[in-house]
Amino acid sequence: MNFTKRLPLLFLPLLTLVSAPSFADWTLNNDKSNLNFISVKKSSIVEVHHFTQLSGSVAETAGKANIEINLTSVDTMIPIRNERIQSLLFQTNMYPKANISADINVAEFKQLKAGESFKTKQTLVLDLHGVKNEMTADILVTKLVGNKINVSSLKPVVLKASDFKLVQGINDLRDIASLPSITTEVPVTFNLVFDAN
Repeated sequence: MNFTKRLPLLFLPLLTLVSAPSFADWTLNNDKSNLNFISVKKSSIVEVHHFTQLSGSVAETAGKANIEINLTSVDTMIPIRNERIQSLLFQTNMYPKANISADINVAEFKQLKAGESFKTKQTLVLDLHGVKNEMTADILVTKLVGNKINVSSLKPVVLKASDFKLVQGINDLRDIASLPSITTEVPVTFNLVFDAN
């Protein structure tokens, strides 16, 4: 179970966020956002997991988007598995957070009206487990009522464990759970809501 390439979870976000006319910054609404990742064990058992603590912002003037994922908030619905993922895979004692950043073109988003949306590709930088890698995400940006922006993945972003030095962690999870296999490529999806400040 590793994490998404390009989400985030993405890990993640992820996030070409946006700005509405006359607002300078945006803040991620954790309660209305989600970042999910999928693991496959024994070749055919598919499970969906998520993180409960996300934070982030978009600065209009700087054209920067940043998302932080609290890796200790991983939720697989099984407490002992949560603990093992934290300690063996993410090694949260050394790497408690994952971060996603992006340079965005704010001008593209300013003309959106409530209910309008568009599709785009966004280059993201994922900082996970002490490794930074670029990735591309296909996203849908939608302007919501109340000066909110919704950014969601159009298709899963696939994270390769080998790109973030997570293969050994996956192997350790496999061994401690006595499983024949856990995939080392993990699809990640996200739906993020940002509120204007």
